Order: sequence, then C-alpha cells, then structure tokens
Amino acid sequence: MSDVGRTVSVCGWVQRRRNLGSLIFIDLRDRTGILQLAFDDSTEREVFDKAFSVRSEYVLAATGKVRERSSKNHEIPTGDIELEVTELRVLSESETPPFEIIDDCSAGEALRLKYRYLDLRRPVLQQNILFRHKVTKVTRDYFDEKGFVEIETPILIRSTPEGARDFLVPSRVHKGSFYALPQSPQLYKQLSMVAGFDRYMQIARCFRDEDLRADRQPEFTQIDLEMSFVDMEDVLSIVEGYIARLFKEVLGIEVPMPLPRLTYADAMSRYGSDKPDTRFGMEIFDISDIAAGSGFGVFSAAVGAGGSVRGICAKNSASVLSRKEIDKLTEYIRGIGGKGIAWIRLTEEGASSSFSKFMSESEMSEILKRAQAEKGDVVLIIADAKNSAVLSQLGALRLTAAKKLDIIPKDKFNFLWIVEFPFFDWDEDAREYVAMHHPFTAPMDECLRYLETDKAKVRAKAYDLVLNGIELSSGSIRITDPELQNRIFQLLGFSDEEAHRKFGFLLDAFRYGAPPHGGMGLGLDRLVMQMLSAESLRDVVAFPKLQNASEPMTGCPDVVDTKQLEELGISARDN
Repeated sequence: MSDVGRTVSVCGWVQRRRNLGSLIFIDLRDRTGILQLAFDDSTEREVFDKAFSVRSEYVLAATGKVRERSSKNHEIPTGDIELEVTELRVLSESETPPFEIIDDCSAGEALRLKYRYLDLRRPVLQQNILFRHKVTKVTRDYFDEKGFVEIETPILIRSTPEGARDFLVPSRVHKGSFYALPQSPQLYKQLSMVAGFDRYMQIARCFRDEDLRADRQPEFTQIDLEMSFVDMEDVLSIVEGYIARLFKEVLGIEVPMPLPRLTYADAMSRYGSDKPDTRFGMEIFDISDIAAGSGFGVFSAAVGAGGSVRGICAKNSASVLSRKEIDKLTEYIRGIGGKGIAWIRLTEEGASSSFSKFMSESEMSEILKRAQAEKGDVVLIIADAKNSAVLSQLGALRLTAAKKLDIIPKDKFNFLWIVEFPFFDWDEDAREYVAMHHPFTAPMDECLRYLETDKAKVRAKAYDLVLNGIELSSGSIRITDPELQNRIFQLLGFSDEEAHRKFGFLLDAFRYGAPPHGGMGLGLDRLVMQMLSAESLRDVVAFPKLQNASEPMTGCPDVVDTKQLEELGISARDN
C-alpha cells in the first residue's frame, strides 16, 4: 500500500485477461509475482483497445499509477493494489501455449519437458530455481567465511575407476584416445591439498553414466570440499556448521546439533539400510535365537545355514494391513529376491498368524514380546540363510509399509551421520571381497592389522550424511602414506603397473610432501529437493533429463554428421 499514488513501469507476461465489457483486467506475471493491470472508461481508447487484443503469454510493458484495489485478493502479495494503466506496449506476441502456465498443470511431464522454457514460467518451478540460487549463495558465503578457496577443476579428465560408468569424449587431436567427464573432482581436490590450498570447495558439475531414477540425473551438482591437517571430526564439524547455517538462513529452521550418528553395523541391524529414514520407528528386531530350535523349518533352516530370522512391528496397522495387503507386500518382497513374509496380526478378534501352528505358545509369546507387539499391530518377519538378504529386504519392507500406512511425517528433517563403514564389500558372484569405496579411502588405524588376514573386520574412515532416508553426501579421510597405498592397491587387485598407469600422477604427487587430508561431497540437487519436499530432482534442476537420459527440448542425444566422426577418427554402427 505504500506505493499507492506512485507512477511506475512494469514488464512481464500475461497470465490471464478478463474482459468485463467496460472493464479489462490483465494479470501481469514475472518471476517476482503477479500484478493486476486495470483498464476502464478513463483509459485512452487506443490503450484500452490494445489491452482488449492481448492474449495469454504476450509480453507487455505498462506504465501507470498505482492505486488501491476495490476488490482485494489476499492470496497474492500485491492483492491490495493494481496499476491504472496509461501506456501499454506489446513487446512480443505469443502463440497459444501447448499447456496452461499454472502451478497445477495437468499436462504430462514429457510434454512439459519438451517445452521446458514454458514449464519454467510456472511460479512453482521458478520459486524452486530461485530457492536453489539462495542455497548456493549461502553455501559460498559459509565456506568463504570458514577460509575455503573455491577452485575450478577440469571437466575433460583422464578416465579412472570410480564405481560408475564414465561418459567418454573422443579426442580429435589424439585419435583413439578419450577424455572422461568427471564423476567427481576427487583426484584434483586431493592434488589441491598437495599444492598447499588447505581448504578447497567447489560447486562442481559431475557426470555418471548410470540408470536414472527420481533422485538421480546423469549430470548433477556437488558441493565438494577437502581439508588438510584434519581428522574425521573436523570434517563433520564443518559440515554440521554448514547445515545449521543453511537451514536457519533459508528455511528458518533450527537443526539440533550435533547431528546424531550411527555406525554402519547399527544402521543395518536396526533399519536394514545404510541410509535409514529415522522419521518413524518400526525398527528391526532379531528372533534368531527363538527360531533356531522351533518346529518351523523355514525359520530353523535359515538360522542353521548361518542366516537369521528378523522382523518389524507395524504399530496400529491391523486395520490397513489386511491379509490381502500382506499378500501384496509378500509379492513385493519376492520381486526383490526374497522368499516371502511370515506374519502375525493382532486384532480385536484375537491373534492370527501364517506360522503359529508350527510354534509353541511360549515361542509365539516370546516373539510378540521381542516385537513389542500389542493389539492392533502387525508383525512382519523374514528369514534367509544370508543375513544381508534379511536386513536389506526388511529395510525395503519397512519403507514400503510406512508409505502404505502414511506414517512418515512430511515436515521433519532428520539428519544422520553413518560412520565406520566396512572397508571391503563381499561380492557374492565373484566370491571375494571388493572395494566399497574409492581406493584412496583410509582404513581405521586399529583395523590395519586385519587388512590381509580378515577383511570382514576392516572398517574405513568413511562417513555419509543422510537426510530423511536419502544419502546427501559421502566422504572419507584419504590415504597419504605411499606404503599403505601400495598395500591397498595390492589387496584390490591392482598390479604396480596398473596402479601407476591409472593413478600415477597422484602417487607421484604424494612423493613431494602430502598433508593428511579428507573431505566429502554433498549433492546440491538432492539437498534442495529435500528442503523443498519435491518429488523429483527434475523439480529443482532447470533443464533435466528424462529417465532414459534424453532431453526432449533439444532432442539430445542425437546423431552427428559423418564428417564430425571422421575428424575424431571414429565410426558409428547402426543399431
């Protein structure tokens, strides 16, 4: 209201035009919001006629006097005022858009992505992109204040094994050779530590050629950092300070500090996941000791084979998890490699179970006690000869059941550090231990003696930050001791020649005084997605890819001219 009486000029797009005969109202939209333009009997005829001719998405420039609206709109910030237009220019006309530019657009995602420049005019997406900008600004401000130096690292790099497939770029000059797009700036940020920049950060573009999903894109942005002369506690403390600052400044939310921690082993045994959603309970319980001597062969056989029998208790769920719904959950578990679900339902009519006839009353009573089950609850149990299968299946079942029961709070931000990851991961197909992390991750000091003798006992100086069941970041303290690094390479199956061919430039650098260092990378896209409670990364990325890694707007990827391929010394085969 303080602007009433001022003469102003505004520009924007026509959201809608309302023709009431002697009155015309135009809602003019830009990224700051909507302002109503008013035309009436006092408006010059030429200006009035021009207003009559405009249509949705025309680009206008209008000048006039701000006045109080007679009919106020309390849904928008400018709802108390309007512009009494004296001058109107049509800067650009528009064809009828393929879909309406509104938040609740009914058009399919494929169509909206084909016309992404129109989709991005929708206020909800504009606000998401502006929100992301604010997150990025707070990020740079925070790390600058903490003494970090922003250093850009190359996009065209050498291909090195990092766990996912590289995007490769052929070289015109060096025919037959390829650059890779970086999966992360990992090696370059470590070289920055050797170079003496003791605190590095970068808003880094990263690339991974892997199958997509709601929280994954082939190109993504990472808040990347590395620090010299630190241990794990220093890195975690810096990141906790960042999270506290970010959520306070951007969302007005106080995140309690320090953030809770769980070891990898505890996270798996309690939640069946190394990125658990702790906004709800339903923790895993173990009944292997009860099952071992029972008459139920499915249970006793699993324990006898070295596996386990574990379950979850879905509180107050009997009215939702009917026999039919449990059958659906069983099919889901079978679809991810499980054998099925044993269950107990506790209703007003009493207890029913899929396996009680094989168990004694005392065994059933002990299971319910272990599950802390009461009337109205449903107990879901999985048995398998492999503990890893039991835990991963229960972790997936826990999330699926929680979504079905609608018990996951939408307005909570539960952060969690996962620490003490295994250094090696058991590969069932190869029947051997393989690296769980990149080969420069340091083992915990007390585990060094087990490197060659008992790989299952070796834990890493690695840590992940989890938010609401989504992995936001991962990091580690790095190996800088050449002797230890050679031991790790040998254990991972790298010959001296192979290690030097792939990582020789880094190993050479470590010969010239490498400081102890560590760091991590936080996924900016995922962080913004969680802060906004968005359903997909595509809601917070300006120009995203579809699930098949294509971009409908520009039509990429696409074939290229034969001449371009010849210059690169390569040929393309027809599929």
